[in-house]
Amino acid sequence: MRKVGIMGGTFDPIHLGHLSAAEEARARYGLERVIFIPNGQPPHKKSYPVTPAEHRYNMVRLAIASHPHFEISRVEMDRPGPSYAVDTLHALREELGGGVELYFITGADAIAEILTWRAPEELVKSCDFIAVTRPGYDLRRLREVTDALPGARVHLLDAIGVDISSTEIRARVARGESLRYLAPTPVVRYITTHELYVS
Repeated sequence: MRKVGIMGGTFDPIHLGHLSAAEEARARYGLERVIFIPNGQPPHKKSYPVTPAEHRYNMVRLAIASHPHFEISRVEMDRPGPSYAVDTLHALREELGGGVELYFITGADAIAEILTWRAPEELVKSCDFIAVTRPGYDLRRLREVTDALPGARVHLLDAIGVDISSTEIRARVARGESLRYLAPTPVVRYITTHELYVS
């Protein structure tokens, strides 16, 4: 059975924490590849104006270009309407065919909100989850949620270097501060060239 990782998210912007978590998940769980899927229209309201999808897609593409086991998909961007994980997993299963186990890689804080996602009971039947934890993360909320979804397969991943957030990166750009060692160099150049996140 082939194992394929799925890393969905807004990626506004993608940073080294995302990449570190994806690589750690790939190595630890024997994933043949990890497919990065930028949201087209995030279904949950954000506290900030989300950068246009094409910019976010381009930054992910640049960030993963040198990794032989990382790929990018436009499946959510090219589908009209809000981007729901359950629809994405259905589409990927059709695309990848049989004999594939899907591992959905995301933050433990996101999985703790899974009951607010579309069709959570169906979602947990269609894939395993790899919950990436940040230093000091309280796992009680995550356990409460998984207890409410019998059959949910959630694996915890303590990934090195994930204590970086896209929120902080956007704030640093707005303040004119350096992004060195926080995001891949091509992504930093892209942000500068297109004047993203400037206040």
